[in-house]
Amino acid sequence: MTDHDDSRHEMFLRLYAAHEPALRAFVRSLVPMVADANDVMQEVAVVLWQKFGEYATSEDFRRWAFGVARFKVLSWQRDRMRDRHIFGTDLTELLATEAEIDASRLERQREALRHCLEKLPVEQRQLVDSAYAPGSRIDELARRTGQTAMALYKRLHRIRMALVECTRNVMLKEGWS
Repeated sequence: MTDHDDSRHEMFLRLYAAHEPALRAFVRSLVPMVADANDVMQEVAVVLWQKFGEYATSEDFRRWAFGVARFKVLSWQRDRMRDRHIFGTDLTELLATEAEIDASRLERQREALRHCLEKLPVEQRQLVDSAYAPGSRIDELARRTGQTAMALYKRLHRIRMALVECTRNVMLKEGWS
């Protein structure tokens, strides 16, 4: 591989990794079975990589990837038209459009939440990180912090409510809906 190929490969991987969760949620919202959605996602990844040379870096990768995913879902659907449990093309198009809008809205909400989390005092941010870490248990966290589980639940509730309010305010301020 040349240096150009390496940098192209790295750029693709970075873009794909950044958008893969939203892309997977989009496909999953249109394909009823998880195994089928996984198959469609594999096809999407292959096409994205194969056509990455045609991708203009000024273009929105997310929009481009969602377009490829939409076509792959429609292709998957055409292949299974005899199955009465598969949505019609019109419904799939409607659902795809709504899923794209929802994915964009959720990304803006995540961005606002990240901003609000950064504004929390360090102690509160560490508490939230600890409480929501994989495998975390409130009773163990309460014991480590010298609080009762109920006191910790109440404290986390107040922090969550502050984050909800902050996120709403950021969304309003930025004109995001």
